[in-house]
Amino acid sequence: MNDWQRKSPLDWETYVNKLVKVVAVEKHEYEGWVLTVDPVTATIVLATFTENEKAFISFVMGHAVQEVEILQEGDSDMEQRLAHILAPEESQAYSPEELEKRKNALKTWLETNHVPVGEQGELGRTLSVAGVLTIEPPYGPEQCSSCNEIILSRVQGLVQGYLDRQH
Repeated sequence: MNDWQRKSPLDWETYVNKLVKVVAVEKHEYEGWVLTVDPVTATIVLATFTENEKAFISFVMGHAVQEVEILQEGDSDMEQRLAHILAPEESQAYSPEELEKRKNALKTWLETNHVPVGEQGELGRTLSVAGVLTIEPPYGPEQCSSCNEIILSRVQGLVQGYLDRQH
């Protein structure tokens, strides 16, 4: 085990959102912004940006890391850019009113298509389909969850079809 692997998750967290140079085995060097460090393998996830703002992700396996040098602290703008790399494209903040409207519209549409749907949870924010599938805010196909893959696939298709009709 190398020095990097012996560090704790709290140590690794101090590198997140910082520009670093990583020296790995066989004198390979990598430079990029630290998105995260995997707590199990100590693998460093680096992001680099091209001229046209396209992000590239690279992984430096924890066992190969020999040295990590911080080159630059990340400012709040860089933290935002890094946070958006892994966020879904249409991920946006919805107000509670907008979420309620989206939930009710989807619920009505599912009922119109004879899909048994109800609300669950303390605030009734989660839609429940036939007791075997849930849809969390903001109520898109990615927020559908079920152990039954057939039902999951069909309801995700319905939700995507509904969203396509809205646009």
